Amino acid sequence: MPTIFDNIETEFLENAAHNGLRDALKVARRGDFCVGYFNLRGWKHIDDVVETWQSNSSAPCRLLVGMQRLPQEDLPKLFTDGFDDERVDNKTVARLRRQAAEEFRKQLTIGIPTARDEAGLRKLAQQLKEGRLTVKLYLRHTLHAKLYLAHRDDNFNPVLAFLGSSNLTMSGLRGQGELNVDVLDKDAGEKLVQWFKDRWDDQRCLDITEDLIAVIEESWASVRLLAPYHIYLKIAWHLSQDAREGIKEFRIPHDVAADLMAFQTKAVQLACRHLNKRGGVLVGDVVGLGKTRVASAIARVMGDDQMLETLILCPKNLVPMWEDYAHRFRLRAPRVMSQSKAQRDLDKLPRYRLVIVDESHNFRNREGKIYQAIRSYIEKNDSKVVLLSATPYNKTYLDLANQLRLFVNEQEDIGIRPENMLKKMGESEFSLRNPNTPLSSLGAFEQSFEADDWREVMRLFLVRRTRSFIIQNYADRDERDGRYYLTLSSGVRAYFPARKPHTVEFASDSDNPNDPCARLFRTEIVDTIDALALPRYGMVTYVKPTLPPDLTAAETKLLDDLSRAGKRLKGFCRTNLFKRLESSAHAFLLSLHRHVLRNELYIHAIENSLPLPIGQQDAALLDSRVRDEGDGELDLEDEEQELPPLHQWDESHYRQEAARIYQTESQTQSRRYRWLRTDVFKKNFIADLRRDARALHEVLRSTGEIPFAKDNKLQSLIELLAVDCPKEKFLLFTQFADTAMYLRNALDAAGLDAVDCVTGSSDNPAQQAWQFSPESNDKLSQFPAPSQTRVLIATDVLSEGQNLQDSSRVINYDLPWAIIRLIQRAGRVDRIGQKAETIDCYSFLPAEGVEKIINLRRRLLQRLHENEEVVGSDEAFFESQTVEDEEALRNLYNEKSGVLDEPPDDEVDLTSEAFEIWSQATKNNSDLRKAIESLPDVVFATKSHTADPERPLFTPPGVLTYIRTAHDHDALLWIDENKQSVSESPVRVLRAAACNAETPALPRRADHHELVAEATRIVQEERRDTQAGQLGNKRGARYRTYERLQDYIRHREGDIFLTDQVRAAIQAIYDHPLTTEAVDKLNRQLRTGISDDDLAQLVMTLHRDDRLVVANLHDNEMKQLHIVCSMGLV
Repeated sequence: MPTIFDNIETEFLENAAHNGLRDALKVARRGDFCVGYFNLRGWKHIDDVVETWQSNSSAPCRLLVGMQRLPQEDLPKLFTDGFDDERVDNKTVARLRRQAAEEFRKQLTIGIPTARDEAGLRKLAQQLKEGRLTVKLYLRHTLHAKLYLAHRDDNFNPVLAFLGSSNLTMSGLRGQGELNVDVLDKDAGEKLVQWFKDRWDDQRCLDITEDLIAVIEESWASVRLLAPYHIYLKIAWHLSQDAREGIKEFRIPHDVAADLMAFQTKAVQLACRHLNKRGGVLVGDVVGLGKTRVASAIARVMGDDQMLETLILCPKNLVPMWEDYAHRFRLRAPRVMSQSKAQRDLDKLPRYRLVIVDESHNFRNREGKIYQAIRSYIEKNDSKVVLLSATPYNKTYLDLANQLRLFVNEQEDIGIRPENMLKKMGESEFSLRNPNTPLSSLGAFEQSFEADDWREVMRLFLVRRTRSFIIQNYADRDERDGRYYLTLSSGVRAYFPARKPHTVEFASDSDNPNDPCARLFRTEIVDTIDALALPRYGMVTYVKPTLPPDLTAAETKLLDDLSRAGKRLKGFCRTNLFKRLESSAHAFLLSLHRHVLRNELYIHAIENSLPLPIGQQDAALLDSRVRDEGDGELDLEDEEQELPPLHQWDESHYRQEAARIYQTESQTQSRRYRWLRTDVFKKNFIADLRRDARALHEVLRSTGEIPFAKDNKLQSLIELLAVDCPKEKFLLFTQFADTAMYLRNALDAAGLDAVDCVTGSSDNPAQQAWQFSPESNDKLSQFPAPSQTRVLIATDVLSEGQNLQDSSRVINYDLPWAIIRLIQRAGRVDRIGQKAETIDCYSFLPAEGVEKIINLRRRLLQRLHENEEVVGSDEAFFESQTVEDEEALRNLYNEKSGVLDEPPDDEVDLTSEAFEIWSQATKNNSDLRKAIESLPDVVFATKSHTADPERPLFTPPGVLTYIRTAHDHDALLWIDENKQSVSESPVRVLRAAACNAETPALPRRADHHELVAEATRIVQEERRDTQAGQLGNKRGARYRTYERLQDYIRHREGDIFLTDQVRAAIQAIYDHPLTTEAVDKLNRQLRTGISDDDLAQLVMTLHRDDRLVVANLHDNEMKQLHIVCSMGLV
């Protein structure tokens, strides 16, 4: 009776009775095996036995593979009636042979490598090379037989045969239930031998021994050491997939391409890829790299490719510029709207399927009404979104999150999780604190303060390159002087200029009675400013403890708002007065004049029991970075904008003017303010108003008007413009519109021609920018040389989006407290297309040096903090002076080179960084490109690694592992020798893997495979790769189709036959991911506005033909987590 081997009661490979397959093979001298499926890793279970066999006539072991899995499209052909020699021609045989080899290759990309598997595969390759094993592929027809023949020297029973169901796989030999029997009859054995020989000798049985040797030697199990550089490039190749796919997918129209540089073209293609894949993108290139041009090209490409109409939302002063770009780039049905009009007009617009939001960093506060209007429009119209910002985040990463929320729902699954935060906090703790926040959502990332977490978010949505990145990857080097340049479409070289600081000194002697500007810095005046009570900027401190019982709801709400504001505005007001003093005597005196007038207006109201006009209690109103006009919270429409004859203004004159303005404002401008009764304030409120007004009026009276001729700083400016550089173009910056207008009038009076002034109130700053810099704006025909502006005076609110690089000279007439703002000013002309070798930056400083200024600023800051006049969130608007800023001011005075250079910035989006690594390495080396692209997954290399001595715990030896998850998300992990995760940041892993072609390959770490397994465990167990929403992205074909069809069947409940079919398809969509074919077809039809009926019919057809979803076992297997590659660090 035969023995039954079922791997349950009796093991087939080895068992207690010693009659299993291995026992039979041990007493044999050679073997013949026929199996349906051959798992290369399974060979290790018998390789030691085969090693002992000897045969003179043929290979000691012959393996016939009869049913190796073939591509799905070939299976129906093999089962078709009449499958014969004529149907399987030589060309088909060769193709099937290649495909079978590819299936063997895929085997080795599945699962986690181990040292034992590695040794087994190397032994298999060795036995194949030595001729101990020959493998053939049977292609006459499908062959499902499983036969093992053990030939031995025994005259009575020369063949031991096993027949049954076990393939030569790990599961077949011992891991799963099977049914096999031994065949010990001599006659039966001989017949089985003949059966095997007939098939082995069949002309459609192909020898694939060499193919298998190649498969193993090209895999991770190869004895050949792989170059670390190849692994580094493989990581870069995979990480740059979006960029590479964007380049292939999106064609730039010829007329647009001629207007773009190479790095801008790549940005357009990558951004379009993000738009298609994720519904939005944030273009965050640093200042001067042409974001406006890139966004215009994106809109053109998406318009041509998908017929998208474009809505552009931009700051008011950029509307003409954007209208010009929309015309030049021939955008599809463009509409340009000022962001300030969004709240009122946006919901009246028709649907625009592409929305560009310029200067998106202005929308960091999602509670703002304009923000909510824009977000509502985007959500209602399902628009794709392009955000533009050179500073995507300022103080916190929430700045970035709020911008992304314009098109990303905070609950939506974005495919990644804040792993660094979760590692510190723990998933359970996070879920307890945030029970309604999915782990893989933007809402979860908003709880993280970890930079690496946010780099992962930026990898999905951000396109950002820096100047150093462009120089490194796109610029050429001039061999004559070593300078770097880009070549413009016209063939002209655009060099990256050096920034050169120049100090313009002016006399400043506070003891000189003939220097009225300098005398404003006298100690007694500084003390006066220090001693101001500033009651209008801390009104809550004057409110009575017991309020009148008849307060209205509006008045109660206003008092609550004053309470929240506290005395926080005092610090801003006091600082603002000193900043205006540093800017110009004119701006300072005008500010004092307005302050007195506003105090008198309040005094008039209180004395006459009239309600007080209350302006906005907002620190931003005093921030010269965003607002250059006025100098307080109460902008009076009827207020003088020029300094009056001060000798005529005594106290009675101020009181009369205040009464007149109050009457005008209350009658014609009442809606501009909120109004508050005066009986809620204590008596000391009016007393402090009077005291401050008298103190400031005394300063005004003692100073008087200052003629142009006695303003030494102004005279130094005139000398620079008229004598030192009488023909050069200058861009002059000041913080305040009052100073800008003063300078404009003074230069006109001095006889300088072609002077213009741009402030926040200018009607058309774009037109003024074109007149100043026509060449860089393609406006030379409109503004020939005689009509061009030579000196453009501008405030810091002049948008960075303007092209001003016809000039290479910048004047800092006043000095912001933070050095970064001086650097940003230089950046206004240091843009792509600048032709000058240097950017000359002239800073006006007193001849006596800068220490007096530094000490004055220190004293003020100390006073502010002592009185707690600047607290909490005000820091976002308050420009403090750091020790670094003080040193930079000294360097500026001493004209030290480099003081105005951009600060180091390596925050480049990962996709662009990876693409340039790949592109630079392979652009002139097609052999290298093909070698990397053909590398199978799971391969590894090892390189020498030296930990950073300053951060050894963050840069230890170990293994870098790149894993692709079941949902095609990337996971890159750095695991140290103790199996601890060092980092899961793709940026850190990529940079840790960095090496060059000369980097030597080292032997594998002994624990390499164990550390890779640990990385896989982390991804599988800690991440679990589950999607928060079964349907994924709301903009995706799966989600949109599901929602449309759900609504469809709700309106067709009576049609049972139809809705049953649709319900089945809907359930399939919910349960399984869509096939690639279905995604493409559904996206295409949804874009063209397919009707509900046609959509239902399309989905039912795809479902009926099994082309709608990925639901069968084989496809699911192919979507499991797998290892892309790894690199050991020793």
